Amino acid sequence: MGYVDKYEQYLKEVPADAARCTAADKFPVFAYTSDLDVLMEWDLETFNRILDRHLVSAPSFSVGDTIGSMEDFARIFSYYAIRGLGGECDITNIEVCNILEDLFQYEYALGGTGAQGAAALAAMKIPLLAHITDRSSEVCDLMSDASITFINGKERIPASEHASGEPPVRHMILMFNKGDVIRALGKEYIVPVSNRLIMDYDKIHKIVPIREDFLQYCEDHAESITSYDISGFNAILDLSVAKDRMAHLSGHFKRIKEKNPDCIIYLEGAHYFNPEIKDYVFRESSAFSDVIGMNEEELADLTEKLGARADITDIRSIISSLEGIENTYGMDGIVMHTKDYSLYYGNRLDGANIEKGLTIGNLMSGTRARTGRYGSYEDCRETLRLELSPSGLKFSEMLENMDVKKTCCLVPSRYMEKPACTIGLGDTFVAGMQTSFL
Repeated sequence: MGYVDKYEQYLKEVPADAARCTAADKFPVFAYTSDLDVLMEWDLETFNRILDRHLVSAPSFSVGDTIGSMEDFARIFSYYAIRGLGGECDITNIEVCNILEDLFQYEYALGGTGAQGAAALAAMKIPLLAHITDRSSEVCDLMSDASITFINGKERIPASEHASGEPPVRHMILMFNKGDVIRALGKEYIVPVSNRLIMDYDKIHKIVPIREDFLQYCEDHAESITSYDISGFNAILDLSVAKDRMAHLSGHFKRIKEKNPDCIIYLEGAHYFNPEIKDYVFRESSAFSDVIGMNEEELADLTEKLGARADITDIRSIISSLEGIENTYGMDGIVMHTKDYSLYYGNRLDGANIEKGLTIGNLMSGTRARTGRYGSYEDCRETLRLELSPSGLKFSEMLENMDVKKTCCLVPSRYMEKPACTIGLGDTFVAGMQTSFL
């Protein structure tokens, strides 16, 4: 039979979803972190000149590496670009930020998985509640959509009333393009895939401060929460901090689930600076989360750490890897999102339309890739003109003939060879995925 395209059908349902949520005072929650992204404009010649001047050893990156100099930047960034990898790395010297801002043109944008997810879903006019850690005026201005509310005491307030007056937390982001030729130590390398590296000069997210009034409001209004999307633990370096956050949140989510068993707790993964922290967060969160999300790079990384290998070009290997991760961490379900498709694997979630969430997630992410902004309903309709990914369609067909142990749903993406934007695509997908639970 093959994949049946339901993109237009599910998109048409979104305005009614938004109206129903508004009328019933139902909303998804996005938490916990935010920052101000510094989006640098890629300039291949400028980058190659940086390598000519500052690359003194072969491109490389090891777990725990940080950027404390331009030599570190040249070595680490060239490693990611040559392989077409996306990732995140810590900057330990503010002078690196200053030099990069001098060398590249840049603009400011919203950062943080929870914050970006909130902004993306608000663009579709679905009401939501958000928790952010960077409450600078720059960040709040970028979250000023009327569909987004925050908590102050026992009240829901708009972004204009939530700003702290503190300076923003800056994350430097530089994306590279497929087909670029990088010159490193006398050798030429062709970039295989467009992607980006996020470089954080950031102290606050080493501890992830969470407002108690926000937690209390969520517990007091648990019946109104359709899903609770959590992220932002990836910058924690100290295991004791991670243990404190997980212990505190475990009780919080237990109380929410007692009042509203239908509320879906959704943990979105990321590149963790400390793999030990990621392992701990995943193990602990499986006790209270219903779904854990990741991209294919995170899947391959997790599988390798478990002593196996994931071939992301083979759907059989991917399903095997997902089974291995589920067995290790004890989670109910996994959502994986890629440029060609998204899929859910795990236990059946009663009352949830997983296919719809995967579809709208793909569509919203594809719209951001196409336009560079969080797409409106009309923007998403324009994205329907794109063809379905041939690779995603092939995987869908192969999956139909496979014997899988649990519920599995795969939706091919609307595909473009050279996206206008590769930043925040996963965060935008996660936002759309929450329509599964409305």
